[in-house]
Amino acid sequence: MKILLLTIGNTDRGYMKEGIEDYVKRLSFYIPFEIKVIPDLKNRSTLSVEVQKEKEGQLILNQVLPGDQLILLDEHGSEFSSVEFAKWMEKKMVAGIRQLVFLIGGPYGFSKMVYQRADFKIALSQLTFSHQMVRMIFVEQLYRAMTIIKNEPYHHE
Repeated sequence: MKILLLTIGNTDRGYMKEGIEDYVKRLSFYIPFEIKVIPDLKNRSTLSVEVQKEKEGQLILNQVLPGDQLILLDEHGSEFSSVEFAKWMEKKMVAGIRQLVFLIGGPYGFSKMVYQRADFKIALSQLTFSHQMVRMIFVEQLYRAMTIIKNEPYHHE
């Protein structure tokens, strides 16, 4: 199984980029993983929120293949502990899924089309984080899940 993290817009904070790159490198020892960035919309400030979500939604859905499972990182999704997330990931890894696509949306969330296409939603926390922080938190939690699955000492109970 391959994991793809789709995001809207680049990470522009150097310290965030470094942290994300570190976990992406670590993840490469466990599973094929890629981050794909969908560029921010041009002239975003002139577009209504709904138009922005619809345009981003089209760009997102163009990246998702028919056999992919699409998982939204969404504040209204299911919450897991790190161990529960690892168990959930392990089930996905043995289920024969070709590609698991995790999606971090734009500043206003997801369009109706994206919600309709989604297979599952996960909330990282009830707290609100910047989109750049969500990227780092997610890749760290994915790395943590891989170490839990392999029974490695990174995660402490």
